[in-house]
Amino acid sequence: MRKTIVMFFVFILSLTLFGCSTKGDSTTINVATDAAYAPMESMDKDKIVGFDIDFLAEVMKKAGLKYKVTNTGWDTMLESVKTGSEYQLGISSVSITDDRALTYDYTVPYFESTNMIMVKEGSEIKTALDLKDKKVAVQNGTTADELMSEIMGASNSKLSKYDSNVLALMELDKGGVDAVVADIAIVREYMKNNPTKKFVGLLDTVNFGAEYYGILLPKGSELKAKLDPAIKALVEDGTYTTVYEKWFGEKPDTAKLLEAANK
Repeated sequence: MRKTIVMFFVFILSLTLFGCSTKGDSTTINVATDAAYAPMESMDKDKIVGFDIDFLAEVMKKAGLKYKVTNTGWDTMLESVKTGSEYQLGISSVSITDDRALTYDYTVPYFESTNMIMVKEGSEIKTALDLKDKKVAVQNGTTADELMSEIMGASNSKLSKYDSNVLALMELDKGGVDAVVADIAIVREYMKNNPTKKFVGLLDTVNFGAEYYGILLPKGSELKAKLDPAIKALVEDGTYTTVYEKWFGEKPDTAKLLEAANK
């Protein structure tokens, strides 16, 4: 009974985005996302929008696959894609890491990113190492969480872990922490949308290296063989650049992305 009730509320609360191609497999692929990562994926009234969503639409069209995207939240996405029984793909700015690769498969990389520190104007914080004795907010289970756990210590009481980046950013806004560490696209989008709040974004290429996003799949998924060629084709034919420019207003480094995809 409890499982039935939980599943009912998940159904009611989940907001979905449908898409399909004009050819190919009639099976609908269920895709999980966490729509709290503007400009990558977020809610616009009752629609899921963002770079990942537009990019996914092009990938699935190229691969000839029908799909449905559901806003499940981060933890549910990670858990449900493990088996592939309910959701066969996950897309939500998911960084490709060695630890995750033990549990999941990924498509080839489709986006280059890094983590960024966000502080209030006038902060003495300049690098990630300056955060050791500060109050820092991250989203639980992200690469920002992993990086700051290494720098500050996983059990450090000053490292606050939230269910979403939105909550972490709100904590900085109200003065509960000294800094937030999150993906660069998320930090930049938040600062762009809140210019009067005087936030500053700090890059630390020494302690925060480049990372790549991939579409998440269950181990051994046959979908990888369909999605990888589609992603590469979109990067090569200019479709990827068109989608990227729409959301970020600049051209991506497609040569570097293809190099990562072909490794």
